[in-house]
Amino acid sequence: MFIDYVQIEVIAGKGGNGSVSFRREKYVPRGGPDGGDGGHGGSVIIEASADLTTLASFRYKKVFKAEAGTNGSGANRHGKNGTDLVLKVPVGTVLYQDERVIADLESPGQQAVVAKGGKGGRGNVRFATSVNRAPKNAELGLPGEELVIKMELKLMADVGLIGYPNVGKSTLLSVISAAKPKIGDFPFTTITPNLGVVQMQNSDQSFVVADIPGLIEGAHAGKGLGHRFLRHIERTRLLVHLVDIAAVEGRDPMEDYQRINEELAKFNQRLAELRQVIVLNKIDLLENRRQVEEFKAKVSEDVLEISAATTQGVDQLVYKIAQLLEDLPRLPMIRSTSEETIELKPEEGIIVEVLEEGVFAVGGRRVEILAAKTDFNNDEAVANFYRMAKRIGVFELLRKQGIRSGDTVVIGEMEFTYE
Repeated sequence: MFIDYVQIEVIAGKGGNGSVSFRREKYVPRGGPDGGDGGHGGSVIIEASADLTTLASFRYKKVFKAEAGTNGSGANRHGKNGTDLVLKVPVGTVLYQDERVIADLESPGQQAVVAKGGKGGRGNVRFATSVNRAPKNAELGLPGEELVIKMELKLMADVGLIGYPNVGKSTLLSVISAAKPKIGDFPFTTITPNLGVVQMQNSDQSFVVADIPGLIEGAHAGKGLGHRFLRHIERTRLLVHLVDIAAVEGRDPMEDYQRINEELAKFNQRLAELRQVIVLNKIDLLENRRQVEEFKAKVSEDVLEISAATTQGVDQLVYKIAQLLEDLPRLPMIRSTSEETIELKPEEGIIVEVLEEGVFAVGGRRVEILAAKTDFNNDEAVANFYRMAKRIGVFELLRKQGIRSGDTVVIGEMEFTYE
């Protein structure tokens, strides 16, 4: 089944906890701390694969979780890092978070780390100083990132065949390539996009053509099938606009041409700006050339005439497409500089909000990470948390907001009583 749009939840692995341990060897006094660090949690990675053509593997399973890191232990033994979870998707898949593009996987093997694993906590050996030679605290591992991702497949085609149903797109594709789309004399014969590779004779040049089904008036708003599949021509460099010049379905060819262009512009202005080759199909069914001349008189661009059914004029069309493609570069879906990086969770300062009378919420990645690392069942760890929170200005901000002894402070999932 052709699936080109899915939404999934990804959860990176939690980091392992650091260990509180001390050397206990015979005849070795004051062995000192030897608690190892926890392992890092595994990340969730999405990778483009040339072996896949659909997102069907994500149709039923919607939640994907990477392996957690293991806890550290004594004798300076560090916990094992969690294994990364690699999800394979077809080449051409675009990843979104909250309607924002975070990655465009347009080449085989390209990867995107969409959820980073939590860091492992440090063992007590890391806290030993000249003043505190036997620290009894260690850090907890951080939770992995969690987010909901939308994945949208946009076919990697050079040329898109567009036009109303039954204008001959599938027939043309079957003639110029080895593709064998289903062809029939009724609306919406084609219900999934079809791809065909066109190999030029006496040349190494080839290009990929996509037959996009279901374009009718209102397609951009979900009418017919076009709304689902218009995305598959967003990567194309060239559009071949087929028009039924014989008006077999009883429609006006010029109105068809204009309405399809309007649908492209309403869906994505970029599509309306793509170079088009206008092709008048089914000329073998014409009794005279009046319709052809009237159409050409109203259109300023060059117009080709073909009959996909009899292959008349098809060779000239293929050579015209190949010639135009030589000068049309593929434009990236995401326009960014090489120095730009997309940070899913940007750094932010400390934020203090008054939730209600006597309840204050403290936010910001830095303080939230500090709280997540702290084992609040360990007095020494709590004391360390207090020192670090004071150093980064948490208590100063609380006092500016008017906090008093006995009020409640909320940081992440933890609640404290201020004294």
